[in-house]
Amino acid sequence: MWSNLPLFPPQASTIAGSIDLLFAFLVVVSGLFAALIFLLVLTFAIVYRRRAETEQPAPIHGDLRLEILWTAIPLVLSMVMFAWGANLYFTTARAPADALEIAVVGKQWMWKFQHPEGPREINELHVPVGRPVKLLLASEDVIHSVYVPAFRTKMDAVPGRYTSVWFEATKVGTFHLFCAEYCGNAHAGMIGRVVVVTPSEYEAWLSGGNQEESPVAAGERLFQQLGCSTCHRAEAGARGPALQGLFGQTQRLQSGESVVVDETYVRESILYPNAKIAIGYQPVMPTFQGQVSEEGLLHIIAYIRSLGSLQR
Repeated sequence: MWSNLPLFPPQASTIAGSIDLLFAFLVVVSGLFAALIFLLVLTFAIVYRRRAETEQPAPIHGDLRLEILWTAIPLVLSMVMFAWGANLYFTTARAPADALEIAVVGKQWMWKFQHPEGPREINELHVPVGRPVKLLLASEDVIHSVYVPAFRTKMDAVPGRYTSVWFEATKVGTFHLFCAEYCGNAHAGMIGRVVVVTPSEYEAWLSGGNQEESPVAAGERLFQQLGCSTCHRAEAGARGPALQGLFGQTQRLQSGESVVVDETYVRESILYPNAKIAIGYQPVMPTFQGQVSEEGLLHIIAYIRSLGSLQR
């Protein structure tokens, strides 16, 4: 639809067409109302102009039908925009359960990617066509933002928390990747590319080159190095909760609240262990702030998740 317009990048994901259609609808409705208002202002300025100094305008009586009409039409259009936009938002916010999850860390001024099998990339991301891909985003310093125009996807990487975005590429090729949030003097150079290949080419790419440690293996090694296994044991009297099967479950806290054990909770528990104390345990866990990088945190999370989880 927009392929011949230079202002619009190619549609290369399953969601791109839907987003462009909603955008076109908003532009058309806004343009029609702007044109209508301009036309009415011009018409009223001519028809109801003052023709003589002594002219007294006739009183204008209200019309209930007209009042209802110009209230109902914008209301209906607004509700259509809201429902359409909300449906599209929930579609883009919920990654499919079978999505390929890739860890992403933004840093001044580069993007670091790591695939589940281990291979790492900087400012370049290889993904298979026709398969949902979920990016789990973190930042080492300031706010960054992953933006792939051809996929119509954009999500901020925020320091101190995790965000995610997903897409499913529909075309083989190379597509631009930008940081869409000003992040410092070299922000303009924080660019990259997404290389979409066939599934067989993707598997060949994974198996080629240097074989790197997977996030799960790296997380397990770091888990042992930090001494986490001395407290988080599946036995009576352990000083910390057992982690097998814990990811995805609801954890009760000493405060009486409950929290879902997800990426954000695990990260907070490592860096700020006294923020949320699990019921039945004492606040004896030390903080590892400054000892574990953002990539290391993602590795530990990948390891804990590999111990078992519940579908949410």
